Amino acid sequence: QVQMVESGGGLVQAGASLRLTCTASGRTFSTSHMGWFRQAPGKDREFVATITWTGLGTYYADSVKGRFTISRDNSENTVSLQMNSLKPEDTAVYYCAAKVGRALAVLLQSQRTYDYWGQGTQVNVSS
Repeated sequence: QVQMVESGGGLVQAGASLRLTCTASGRTFSTSHMGWFRQAPGKDREFVATITWTGLGTYYADSVKGRFTISRDNSENTVSLQMNSLKPEDTAVYYCAAKVGRALAVLLQSQRTYDYWGQGTQVNVSS
């Protein structure tokens, strides 16, 4: 089992940067694919970024490509999301998720693939 806690959210102005961190507990973190999703008010939760358990594969939503970077440190059981050039439309609750075991890369963009979820951290970007 994997338990995650997100941190690093806050209120920033457009153009600023934030770094979200997800700290996980559990023996399976190092063999779990990790993802970030977000949910804006009144909208469905959507894929943001994912990283394979090796760290060698990363995938991004088109809306954040070139601005966000996902990374992981298996020695620290953390996965991070560096968010640059933030826009008001990035405002959402950001969730960390873990998929234990094998998964096709294309399926890592679907929230239904993931086994465990954090509680989320709020990001607000003002214009």
